[in-house]
Amino acid sequence: MQITVTVNGAERTADVEPRLLLVHLIRDVFGLTGTHVGCDTSNCGACTVLLDGVPVKSCTMFGVQADGRSITTVEGLAQDGQLHPIQSAFKEEHGLQCGFCTPAMMLTGAALLDRNPQPTEEEIRWAISGNICRCTGYMNIVKAIEAAGQAMATEKAPATTSITGVQGGGSREAKRSDANPPAREVIRRRRRGSEEMKGVRRWGPR
Repeated sequence: MQITVTVNGAERTADVEPRLLLVHLIRDVFGLTGTHVGCDTSNCGACTVLLDGVPVKSCTMFGVQADGRSITTVEGLAQDGQLHPIQSAFKEEHGLQCGFCTPAMMLTGAALLDRNPQPTEEEIRWAISGNICRCTGYMNIVKAIEAAGQAMATEKAPATTSITGVQGGGSREAKRSDANPPAREVIRRRRRGSEEMKGVRRWGPR
């Protein structure tokens, strides 16, 4: 059966058996091995991809079900040689250990931030509840998604704010200041604050 799928923005056509699982279509036919096969029972979530922007476990779908639809894998997160904010945040916040669950975690986090730019910790934990981290590194994964949300919000913030009609029709322009730092600075400050708190917990108040 011939199907056409848009994978990471590029249209791909393949002749596949109706019984072929989506995860094997992605890995074996399209050669995108960032999508992992973990449990084959839909429990671990390592095979998660985005189908029309929504996280799905690709071991629970047939490839033919993706015909005419759009798939995003971890290989499609970076654009024009630049890491997606979720990728940068996972690196800076040490949101990975062995890395096996990381592609699915990042895709799930990116989808969450796309529909909810400023999720609470509870909302983040609920969103990733279908993805198992066998290294139990959930704390840093949550921190990474939070940091990515802050970085994305900063990038979308306007560089200047124009205020008109101030005292007799004059204008005033307020440039972006330290209140809206670059994305890397947001992550750097979070790490510095975390390190300072570790020192307080370790040594206690003086």
